[in-house]
Amino acid sequence: MAAPRDLRLHSNPLLLLLLLFLFICHNSRISVAVDFISRNQTISGDQTIISEGGKFELGFYSQGNFIAVWYKNTDGTPVWVANRGNPVKFTVLSELKISDDGNLVLFDQLNSQIWSTGVPFINSSSPVAVLLDSGNLVLRDGSDPNRVFWQSCDHPTDTWLPGCYLGLNKATGENRRLVSNKKYDISPGGYSLEIDSNQIVLKWLPLGRQYWASGRFDGQNFSSAPEMMSTRCRFGYVSNETMNYFTYASPQDDGTSRITVTDSGMIQQVGWDKDKQQQTVYSVEPANHCDVYVSCGPFGFSMCNEMDWACNCPEGFKRKLYPSASYCERKETLQCGTKDRFLLTPNLVVVGNPDRSPLVGSAEDCELACLSNCSCTAYSYGRSCSVWFGEYWELQEVSSNGTNVDSLYLRIGVPQSGGLFRSSKIGGSLWVVLGGTASSIAFCLVIYLLMRRRRRHDMKMVGGTLRTYSYSELKQLTRNFSEVLGSGGFGSVFRGTLPDSTSIAVKKLEGNLQGEKQFRSEVSLGLIQHVNVIRLHGFCSENAKKLLVYEFMPKGSLENHLFRSSSKVLDWKTRYQIALGTARGLCYLHEKCRDCIIHCDIKPENILLDASYVPKVADFGLAKHVGRDFNDVLTTMRGTIGYLAPEWISGSSITAKADTYSYGMVLLEIISGRRNTEVLRENEAYYFPLLACSKVVKGDFLSLLDHRLGADANLEELDRACKVACWCIQDDEKCRPSMGQVVHILEGVVEVDTPPMPRFLQLIAENPESVVYFSGL
Repeated sequence: MAAPRDLRLHSNPLLLLLLLFLFICHNSRISVAVDFISRNQTISGDQTIISEGGKFELGFYSQGNFIAVWYKNTDGTPVWVANRGNPVKFTVLSELKISDDGNLVLFDQLNSQIWSTGVPFINSSSPVAVLLDSGNLVLRDGSDPNRVFWQSCDHPTDTWLPGCYLGLNKATGENRRLVSNKKYDISPGGYSLEIDSNQIVLKWLPLGRQYWASGRFDGQNFSSAPEMMSTRCRFGYVSNETMNYFTYASPQDDGTSRITVTDSGMIQQVGWDKDKQQQTVYSVEPANHCDVYVSCGPFGFSMCNEMDWACNCPEGFKRKLYPSASYCERKETLQCGTKDRFLLTPNLVVVGNPDRSPLVGSAEDCELACLSNCSCTAYSYGRSCSVWFGEYWELQEVSSNGTNVDSLYLRIGVPQSGGLFRSSKIGGSLWVVLGGTASSIAFCLVIYLLMRRRRRHDMKMVGGTLRTYSYSELKQLTRNFSEVLGSGGFGSVFRGTLPDSTSIAVKKLEGNLQGEKQFRSEVSLGLIQHVNVIRLHGFCSENAKKLLVYEFMPKGSLENHLFRSSSKVLDWKTRYQIALGTARGLCYLHEKCRDCIIHCDIKPENILLDASYVPKVADFGLAKHVGRDFNDVLTTMRGTIGYLAPEWISGSSITAKADTYSYGMVLLEIISGRRNTEVLRENEAYYFPLLACSKVVKGDFLSLLDHRLGADANLEELDRACKVACWCIQDDEKCRPSMGQVVHILEGVVEVDTPPMPRFLQLIAENPESVVYFSGL
């Protein structure tokens, strides 16, 4: 019997080469050395085309079976997708090509049309699809580039590129807008970014309702979001007979700038940091959850302050639930006519323009104008008459202090206890007297019930994208809280895993009073999204059980890497990245949010690192919102020994510069790898910050560098970091830079002078015995 044929690879070199060739083809993209697709060319499998300047690439997106355009030399984030929501099954057997009618068409493995540019008539013998260096994919005449039949800029997905337009084509009625991706793929999600007249708005698509607006554009800024107009993003607005649109340019553009609407309904201005090789988020809107006014449903409004966010209904209305949201409905059905009454709602306004503005001369005539129309649901009268129809969603509570707010009256069926009523002409005086008497009783009762409900149900409603978890669910996700990531006075942190295999960190708070305060503080900041601020995914509040669910930080805290001998020593480039990223996160909290947010506990333990060592400011249990005029004075000492600014001790008013001081101490630790509370006994100084600042004043920066780095550091960066650290820990908070200035200094945009020796360090130098007191601050 013949021996079986040996098919092992070492005895068949041709087979080995064939398999090697197939492996290489399968695991690497084949870039065609052109920026276009013509009639005799197709894109299939791993084939791509690249724009002329090499900025953008087009092909099948690596994380899904979609034709997409992405950044070539960054992290490959797609900026446009063709067959969004309709993926092909086999990219190797699918083709993107110019069809017989001149359109760019995607065919699947069965030769079925999946997607097309869909131009009705293309009068060209040589149509080509060209990928431009702006990221715009255009279908045009190959012999006349000015004849453009179709372009991807007119059909954006979730990304708005510089030079492209967002707006309305009045001739065709086409609304050019962005639609977010879903959370776990790139098919269309639930949020849109579009324009309304001369402002930019965010909408929640399931209900088609606007929930945030930039405010009117005056040619220079947006009235409600002036921070959107920056050195990296300059908007322009055009309105004529055929078009109504916004466009923008990026003066500092390096080919990576973009505006994206995220899967959680946020607007992000994003760029690419070449030095760090990572995305950088320059701004986020809405900057504060109090700016979002659609979350409470019809006739609902939010009482939004520094610690709490909850939905409420005006008096005369009650809350109802439907599928996964809620709304307010009248307690009594409208009768239509003179039996209906109007409820005065002090400090409530309707966001948006009225449906009609009747030309009447008095408040009574304005009331009658609304009363005579059964569809009219509210009116206000101040300088003029305004009326609204149907169920509106944009009620907002405003402050009455110094604010000229027209009185708003909501239409209700019959008089209700509480509130101030304007009746129709029948029996009005009687109802006002009765209503006024009953309102006092009802007001006290409502306050009592609200306080009880607040204690009982804690924070059952949170706006935006925070998810509510049950305790049993978190117990299962953390495998009965089996893997401890860390612990402290607040409680413990456990690792968990979501059903989609995403890792999470679950903070289990302990201590009834302090845990409750920390819980409310952290949840109130949960909607803040910035690349250098930890992201809160959700929370659990079941009686005394208070848990917070955060994104998982694989590299742990900065403290572990600086002061634990078992950890890998951070190189200078990584340290500088951490210092700059932390400064950016604090700058965002101090200067970009609607209210200034003071963290109050900046230290290495509260700076967490992701897989790429990108820092994220964490632990907002002691954070405090203060108004922009800083009228709110913090009196209770907050923070950690070694990082407390002198004003905490002296009792002076606390501003965001207290965080600047703490940051300066952290920066010294990043540079040196030594604790700022370290007491030295080497005949140099008794207190490390004293040694550090004395070296900085002398210009001796290299001696402060962590000896484990062996003097391997960028000397210009070391110079900047040492100087700015000592400026940050000056006694007088007026002498300290803002965190925005710190960012500019570390970025090399602003020069920094040599700082003076802080006064309290001079006192230590003159009185060495005081080192124990200062090191214990």
